[in-house]
Amino acid sequence: MRQRHTSQDDPRAHGFEAYVAGAGTRLLHTATLLTAEPPDANPHARRLLTLALAHTYASWDRLHGADPYAHTRQYLATRFVNGAWHRRGGLLRPRARPEGPLARLSPQERLVLVLRLHEGVAEEQTAALLGVSAERVRAVLHRAMTAVLRPPPGPAPAVGGVEAVPS
Repeated sequence: MRQRHTSQDDPRAHGFEAYVAGAGTRLLHTATLLTAEPPDANPHARRLLTLALAHTYASWDRLHGADPYAHTRQYLATRFVNGAWHRRGGLLRPRARPEGPLARLSPQERLVLVLRLHEGVAEEQTAALLGVSAERVRAVLHRAMTAVLRPPPGPAPAVGGVEAVPS
């Protein structure tokens, strides 16, 4: 009778598990930023990451010498683009309105902001991934930064129990 293979016997699975243990938290944070979900309630980000990790595992043997993190990040971004911009299959269609400063951004602005500032991807690489010029990436990043740094419209929040006086 043939013995079953377990992940403990398989060096491929062991290497992948070590990779996920080291990079999983950062990748989940990246996916959460892309979907603009709260960190404690991020089902779309978790689904996006699961798909990216499954793709990386399927490609694990072909990644000889390549950076698995860059591979996963690229698939994560590509899957986000296909789901958020084209709304195919409703992968990233939020049921509840996301909150936070990145929720005000368009999916393209969020993607560029996360890739450039959080992940540190070079402008040229971001442009190649998105199929746009480097100047377009620069313009989208500038627009996103302006939107994030500008206070949201509406009354100022109360600080220390003191409410703002309307002007």
